[in-house]
Amino acid sequence: MDERFINSLSGGTLAYLGDAVLEVLVRRYLVSLGIADGGTLSRMALNFVRATAQSAAMDILMPHLTEEEEYIYKRGRNAHGIAIPKSASAAEYRRATGMEALFAYLDLTGKHERAEELFYIAYADVMKRLEEDKTQNQGEKR
Repeated sequence: MDERFINSLSGGTLAYLGDAVLEVLVRRYLVSLGIADGGTLSRMALNFVRATAQSAAMDILMPHLTEEEEYIYKRGRNAHGIAIPKSASAAEYRRATGMEALFAYLDLTGKHERAEELFYIAYADVMKRLEEDKTQNQGEKR
């Protein structure tokens, strides 16, 4: 996609697309765990897609961003006209919006491997916990 076009997109527009990019990364990861129940997958996805979870993930991710990636993150974080939900603070929601903008940018510029790398860095603790829970639950069913 044309770099000028991508750079013309607002932070809010990038966040809109980034929401879907992150959703695909989350779903791909969760399905790789071998879980087949849709309800369980949806509940597990909340560990990744809630604004509070994305905000916490950005704490982990910030030291790993390039200058360009940090710039894009800040464009999303500082986007205007965003309605803040009651489930997160304004700061958490803005940081989550920035994260979504970053992942949209990586997707639009074809940096899919970088998006996956950052996804796994951001959510390593969440993934470890979910995998431990899955192992523990399988042991209880035997």
